[in-house]
Amino acid sequence: MAGKIVHIEIQASDPDRATAFYREVFGWQFGDSGMPGIDYRMARLDEQSGAAIYPGDGAGSGPLVYVDTDDIDASIEKVRQNGGEAEDKEPIPSVGWFSRSKDTEGNPFGLFQSDESVAPPS
Repeated sequence: MAGKIVHIEIQASDPDRATAFYREVFGWQFGDSGMPGIDYRMARLDEQSGAAIYPGDGAGSGPLVYVDTDDIDASIEKVRQNGGEAEDKEPIPSVGWFSRSKDTEGNPFGLFQSDESVAPPS
């Protein structure tokens, strides 16, 4: 459903500590993302949304929230036309597309479009 929050990314200086925190506070159960060589721990929050914790220098800057869209190309264009910033879309093989974006105030967010036909980059 367009406009629904579908994914939350949380950077952590200590991913083990962060996963333990969210497991104990909210009951989130994290597993490996299955992406070789990437420490990206994922939890299913409900049938249509999830969360991930990964190591990063942006720990403490707050979560990055991804919002669902039916047409990521059109949404990227709308962000840009309305004074925000949006990176070009990037593939998530067999899952869909995403774009990191910022609103007019510099607040980061992400766009996501489900598309299981997305192939890995060549």
